[in-house]
Amino acid sequence: MRYFIKIAFTGTGYHGWQSQANADKTVQQFCVKAMEKILRHPVSLQGAGRTDAGVHAEELYAHFDTPKEDLVTNKDTWLHKFNSVIPFSIAFNDIIAVKAEAHARFDAVSRTYKYVITTQKDPFLIDFAYHFPHKLDVKKMNEACRLLKEYKDFSSFKKTHTQNKTDICTIKYAHWEKQDEKLIFTITANRFLRNMVRAIVGTMINVGNGKCTVEDFCRIIENKNRSRAGASVPACGLYLTKIEYPAKVFL
Repeated sequence: MRYFIKIAFTGTGYHGWQSQANADKTVQQFCVKAMEKILRHPVSLQGAGRTDAGVHAEELYAHFDTPKEDLVTNKDTWLHKFNSVIPFSIAFNDIIAVKAEAHARFDAVSRTYKYVITTQKDPFLIDFAYHFPHKLDVKKMNEACRLLKEYKDFSSFKKTHTQNKTDICTIKYAHWEKQDEKLIFTITANRFLRNMVRAIVGTMINVGNGKCTVEDFCRIIENKNRSRAGASVPACGLYLTKIEYPAKVFL
Protein backbone atom coordinates (compact mmCIF):
# COMPACT_ATOMS: atom_id res chain seq x y z
CA MET A 1 0.00 0.00 0.00
CA ARG A 2 1.13 3.54 -0.75
CA TYR A 3 0.19 6.41 1.54
CA PHE A 4 0.63 10.15 1.78
CA ILE A 5 1.50 11.37 5.25
CA LYS A 6 0.79 15.01 6.15
CA ILE A 7 3.55 16.57 8.23
CA ALA A 8 3.96 19.92 10.01
CA PHE A 9 7.18 21.15 11.57
CA THR A 10 9.02 24.15 12.89
CA GLY A 11 12.28 24.35 10.99
CA THR A 12 14.32 26.00 13.73
CA GLY A 13 17.38 23.89 14.47
CA TYR A 14 16.94 21.60 11.46
CA HIS A 15 19.02 21.56 8.28
CA GLY A 16 15.84 21.65 6.22
CA TRP A 17 13.57 18.79 5.19
CA GLN A 18 15.76 16.67 2.97
CA SER A 19 18.29 14.16 4.28
CA GLN A 20 21.84 15.10 3.30
CA ALA A 21 25.18 13.37 3.63
CA ASN A 22 26.74 16.38 5.37
CA ALA A 23 23.80 17.24 7.67
CA ASP A 24 23.04 15.27 10.80
CA LYS A 25 19.69 16.86 11.68
CA THR A 26 17.01 17.01 9.01
CA VAL A 27 13.25 16.66 9.34
CA GLN A 28 13.20 13.75 6.89
CA GLN A 29 15.73 11.80 8.97
CA PHE A 30 13.64 12.15 12.13
CA CYS A 31 10.45 11.18 10.30
CA VAL A 32 12.00 8.06 8.78
CA LYS A 33 13.49 7.02 12.11
CA ALA A 34 10.12 7.35 13.87
CA MET A 35 8.19 5.54 11.14
CA GLU A 36 10.65 2.65 10.98
CA LYS A 37 10.45 2.24 14.74
CA ILE A 38 6.66 1.98 14.65
CA LEU A 39 6.16 0.11 11.35
CA ARG A 40 9.11 -2.22 12.04
CA HIS A 41 10.43 -2.20 8.47
CA PRO A 42 12.67 0.09 6.37
CA VAL A 43 10.87 3.19 5.10
CA SER A 44 11.61 5.19 1.95
CA LEU A 45 9.97 8.58 2.46
CA GLN A 46 9.71 10.97 -0.52
CA GLY A 47 8.67 14.52 0.31
CA ALA A 48 6.84 17.00 -1.88
CA GLY A 49 9.94 19.16 -2.02
CA ARG A 50 12.83 20.44 0.02
CA THR A 51 12.83 23.30 2.49
CA ASP A 52 15.97 25.16 3.54
CA ALA A 53 17.36 25.24 7.06
CA GLY A 54 15.10 27.23 9.39
CA VAL A 55 12.05 27.19 7.08
CA HIS A 56 8.78 25.98 8.62
CA ALA A 57 5.97 23.86 7.18
CA GLU A 58 2.32 23.92 8.17
CA GLU A 59 1.59 21.29 5.53
CA LEU A 60 4.10 19.05 3.78
CA TYR A 61 3.16 15.73 2.19
CA ALA A 62 5.43 12.74 1.72
CA HIS A 63 4.70 9.29 0.32
CA PHE A 64 5.82 5.87 1.52
CA ASP A 65 4.99 2.20 1.00
CA THR A 66 4.12 -0.39 3.63
CA PRO A 67 2.49 -3.84 3.65
CA LYS A 68 0.21 -2.66 6.47
CA GLU A 69 -3.29 -2.03 5.17
CA ASP A 70 -4.99 -0.46 8.18
CA LEU A 71 -3.21 2.89 8.38
CA VAL A 72 -6.35 4.75 7.30
CA THR A 73 -8.97 2.61 9.04
CA ASN A 74 -6.98 2.90 12.29
CA LYS A 75 -5.59 6.34 11.49
CA ASP A 76 -5.85 7.86 14.97
CA THR A 77 -3.95 4.95 16.51
CA TRP A 78 -1.15 5.09 13.96
CA LEU A 79 -0.82 8.88 14.18
CA HIS A 80 -0.61 8.63 17.95
CA LYS A 81 2.12 6.01 17.68
CA PHE A 82 4.16 8.03 15.18
CA ASN A 83 3.82 11.25 17.17
CA SER A 84 4.82 9.57 20.40
CA VAL A 85 8.34 8.83 19.14
CA ILE A 86 9.12 11.98 17.17
CA PRO A 87 10.34 15.38 18.48
CA PHE A 88 7.62 17.81 19.52
CA SER A 89 8.73 20.20 16.77
CA ILE A 90 7.42 17.71 14.18
CA ALA A 91 3.84 16.44 13.90
CA PHE A 92 2.16 13.80 11.76
CA ASN A 93 -1.35 15.15 11.12
CA ASP A 94 -2.95 12.84 8.54
CA ILE A 95 -2.53 9.60 6.61
CA ILE A 96 -4.18 9.24 3.19
CA ALA A 97 -4.34 6.17 0.97
CA VAL A 98 -3.18 6.91 -2.58
CA LYS A 99 -2.70 4.99 -5.80
CA ALA A 100 0.42 2.87 -6.17
CA GLU A 101 2.03 5.30 -8.65
CA ALA A 102 1.18 8.48 -6.71
CA HIS A 103 4.18 10.73 -6.07
CA ALA A 104 4.21 13.44 -3.39
CA ARG A 105 6.57 15.65 -5.38
CA PHE A 106 5.75 15.13 -9.04
CA ASP A 107 1.95 14.95 -8.67
CA ALA A 108 1.65 18.23 -6.77
CA VAL A 109 -0.14 20.85 -8.89
CA SER A 110 0.47 23.85 -6.63
CA ARG A 111 2.35 24.93 -3.55
CA THR A 112 1.66 27.91 -1.31
CA TYR A 113 4.14 29.74 0.88
CA LYS A 114 3.74 32.65 3.25
CA TYR A 115 6.40 35.00 4.54
CA VAL A 116 5.93 36.86 7.82
CA ILE A 117 7.50 40.22 8.63
CA THR A 118 7.04 41.86 12.02
CA THR A 119 7.57 45.61 12.28
CA GLN A 120 7.55 45.42 16.07
CA LYS A 121 10.24 43.69 18.11
CA ASP A 122 8.64 40.56 19.55
CA PRO A 123 10.77 37.98 21.41
CA PHE A 124 8.10 35.34 20.83
CA LEU A 125 8.58 35.65 17.06
CA ILE A 126 12.37 35.50 17.06
CA ASP A 127 12.41 32.21 15.11
CA PHE A 128 9.10 32.70 13.31
CA ALA A 129 9.19 36.10 11.61
CA TYR A 130 11.66 38.60 10.15
CA HIS A 131 11.95 41.74 12.27
CA PHE A 132 12.00 44.72 9.88
CA PRO A 133 11.26 47.89 11.89
CA HIS A 134 10.93 50.26 8.94
CA LYS A 135 7.92 51.61 7.09
CA LEU A 136 6.97 49.79 3.90
CA ASP A 137 4.56 50.89 1.18
CA VAL A 138 2.30 47.83 0.96
CA LYS A 139 0.32 49.35 -1.92
CA LYS A 140 3.43 49.49 -4.11
CA MET A 141 4.44 46.00 -3.05
CA ASN A 142 1.04 44.70 -4.16
CA GLU A 143 1.48 46.49 -7.49
CA ALA A 144 4.66 44.43 -7.89
CA CYS A 145 2.65 41.32 -6.96
CA ARG A 146 0.17 41.93 -9.77
CA LEU A 147 2.97 42.30 -12.30
CA LEU A 148 4.82 39.28 -10.92
CA LYS A 149 2.04 37.02 -12.24
CA GLU A 150 2.71 38.22 -15.80
CA TYR A 151 6.14 36.53 -15.88
CA LYS A 152 7.24 32.90 -16.20
CA ASP A 153 11.05 32.89 -16.04
CA PHE A 154 12.29 33.60 -12.52
CA SER A 155 16.03 33.10 -12.97
CA SER A 156 16.57 36.42 -11.18
CA PHE A 157 15.31 34.92 -7.93
CA LYS A 158 16.92 31.47 -7.90
CA LYS A 159 19.81 30.43 -5.69
CA THR A 160 23.10 30.94 -7.50
CA HIS A 161 25.09 27.95 -8.77
CA THR A 162 22.02 25.70 -8.89
CA GLN A 163 21.10 23.74 -12.00
CA ASN A 164 17.43 23.34 -12.91
CA LYS A 165 15.83 21.65 -15.88
CA THR A 166 13.80 24.83 -16.21
CA ASP A 167 13.44 28.18 -14.46
CA ILE A 168 9.83 28.49 -15.64
CA CYS A 169 7.14 28.77 -12.96
CA THR A 170 3.49 29.77 -13.14
CA ILE A 171 2.50 32.06 -10.28
CA LYS A 172 -1.22 31.85 -9.57
CA TYR A 173 -1.48 34.19 -6.60
CA ALA A 174 0.72 36.75 -4.85
CA HIS A 175 -0.40 39.30 -2.26
CA TRP A 176 0.74 41.28 0.80
CA GLU A 177 -1.62 41.72 3.76
CA LYS A 178 -1.18 43.84 6.88
CA GLN A 179 -2.27 42.27 10.16
CA ASP A 180 -1.61 44.59 13.11
CA GLU A 181 2.20 44.70 13.43
CA LYS A 182 2.74 41.97 10.85
CA LEU A 183 3.05 42.00 7.08
CA ILE A 184 2.23 38.64 5.50
CA PHE A 185 3.14 37.75 1.93
CA THR A 186 1.30 34.79 0.37
CA ILE A 187 2.32 33.24 -2.94
CA THR A 188 1.01 30.21 -4.84
CA ALA A 189 2.66 28.62 -7.89
CA ASN A 190 2.89 25.30 -9.64
CA ARG A 191 6.54 25.08 -8.58
CA PHE A 192 9.29 27.19 -7.00
CA LEU A 193 13.01 27.51 -7.59
CA ARG A 194 15.42 27.22 -4.68
CA ASN A 195 15.43 30.39 -2.59
CA MET A 196 12.85 31.97 -4.93
CA VAL A 197 10.34 33.17 -2.34
CA ARG A 198 12.96 34.67 -0.03
CA ALA A 199 14.58 36.50 -2.96
CA ILE A 200 11.21 37.82 -4.17
CA VAL A 201 10.40 39.10 -0.67
CA GLY A 202 13.80 40.75 -0.35
CA THR A 203 13.31 42.51 -3.68
CA MET A 204 9.77 43.58 -2.80
CA ILE A 205 11.05 45.09 0.44
CA ASN A 206 13.25 47.29 -1.76
CA VAL A 207 10.10 48.35 -3.60
CA GLY A 208 8.30 49.02 -0.32
CA ASN A 209 11.05 51.18 1.16
CA GLY A 210 11.65 53.14 -2.02
CA LYS A 211 15.02 51.69 -2.99
CA CYS A 212 13.57 50.59 -6.32
CA THR A 213 10.40 51.26 -8.26
CA VAL A 214 7.78 48.82 -9.48
CA GLU A 215 9.21 49.32 -12.96
CA ASP A 216 12.68 48.45 -11.62
CA PHE A 217 11.18 45.28 -10.15
CA CYS A 218 9.98 44.24 -13.60
CA ARG A 219 13.36 45.00 -15.14
CA ILE A 220 15.03 42.82 -12.50
CA ILE A 221 12.88 39.88 -13.56
CA GLU A 222 13.51 40.54 -17.24
CA ASN A 223 17.30 40.75 -16.75
CA LYS A 224 17.36 37.15 -15.39
CA ASN A 225 20.35 38.03 -13.24
CA ARG A 226 20.32 37.15 -9.52
CA SER A 227 22.81 39.91 -8.68
CA ARG A 228 20.27 42.55 -9.75
CA ALA A 229 17.62 41.35 -7.28
CA GLY A 230 17.41 42.13 -3.57
CA ALA A 231 19.04 40.14 -0.79
CA SER A 232 17.31 36.99 0.39
CA VAL A 233 15.37 37.53 3.61
CA PRO A 234 16.01 35.23 6.61
CA ALA A 235 14.56 31.72 6.55
CA CYS A 236 12.77 32.13 9.90
CA GLY A 237 9.84 34.02 8.33
CA LEU A 238 9.08 31.47 5.61
CA TYR A 239 6.35 28.82 5.86
CA LEU A 240 5.17 26.16 3.41
CA THR A 241 1.44 26.34 4.04
CA LYS A 242 -0.38 24.25 1.44
CA ILE A 243 0.18 21.66 -1.30
CA GLU A 244 -2.58 20.65 -3.70
CA TYR A 245 -2.98 17.41 -5.64
CA PRO A 246 -5.40 16.26 -8.35
CA ALA A 247 -8.18 13.94 -7.20
CA LYS A 248 -6.87 11.16 -9.47
CA VAL A 249 -3.96 10.33 -7.10
CA PHE A 250 -6.23 9.34 -4.21
CA LEU A 251 -7.99 6.04 -3.64
